[in-house]
Amino acid sequence: MDTQPTTITVQVTVNAPIEKTWYYFTTAAHIEKWNNASDDWHCPKAVNDLRRGGIFSYTMAAKDGIFGFDFVGLYDDVLENELIMYTIADGRKVKISFASNGDVTEVVETFEAETENSIEMQQGGWQAILNNFKKYAESN
Repeated sequence: MDTQPTTITVQVTVNAPIEKTWYYFTTAAHIEKWNNASDDWHCPKAVNDLRRGGIFSYTMAAKDGIFGFDFVGLYDDVLENELIMYTIADGRKVKISFASNGDVTEVVETFEAETENSIEMQQGGWQAILNNFKKYAESN
């Protein structure tokens, strides 16, 4: 029996230098601006203690106020402008890598899937958030 969790990978190429990409990706005030999968959702609060052993908490909420949740985790490893690894409160692992190519940055997220939603739905949601990040980082 295979007990290894299914992993999903999403990625974007951001037309911005790695320092800017990293800053916008990891700073709470910026996270609140881009951390949503669709226009009817938002991130009204983000707390981010970006260091090994640090905790993050992002409030994800429907703009109509009907539904919301806190996305919470603990940082396992942080290498500035290179790597973020964390464990979500439900125990799933996430790895985010940043690679520079001049004024372009590749951001790759790999995460362990949960079992409530389809792989396609999870991949689509995480990709939408990452696409929203790319749009935000490139327009500011």
